[in-house]
Amino acid sequence: MKLKEGITAWLNSALNDPVTKILLKNCQLTKIQLETLLIDILAENISNKQLKYDEKAKLRLTKSKISRGSFNRTLSQSKENVIKSIYTILLLGYLGVFESSTLDPYLEIANKLKDYVEAHQDIPGKQEETEKYVKMLEIVREELETSLKRLSNPSNQSL
Repeated sequence: MKLKEGITAWLNSALNDPVTKILLKNCQLTKIQLETLLIDILAENISNKQLKYDEKAKLRLTKSKISRGSFNRTLSQSKENVIKSIYTILLLGYLGVFESSTLDPYLEIANKLKDYVEAHQDIPGKQEETEKYVKMLEIVREELETSLKRLSNPSNQSL
């Protein structure tokens, strides 16, 4: 499989994942910024070689050609948004907000997300075990979606 096809398949899978969609809808990144950031971070790992920015720009999912400059601007915006989000977390921690029980539901969902990702990596090899495991993962994913949707509604939260 060619590099572009492999990355395109991975990006489509990641960006169309129901949990990713909910998280993306409620984060500081646009879908294009997330896609660009993922390409920048992961494309070289997948290809096992250093890629130039014009090569990375060609990996975007869009049908139209993206310039290296446009790719770099979007990448810069996504990195800035990630840094601002991290600083927001640091600020809230510094001011003692995390010691409040109002953030407990977010910490619980973060742990559930971690467990869900780890469970995806531990899929068993036997057919009948795999089928049961996939059904269990589907239930966990649905629970995550419900919890994330509930938490993303500001009127339900007391921050």
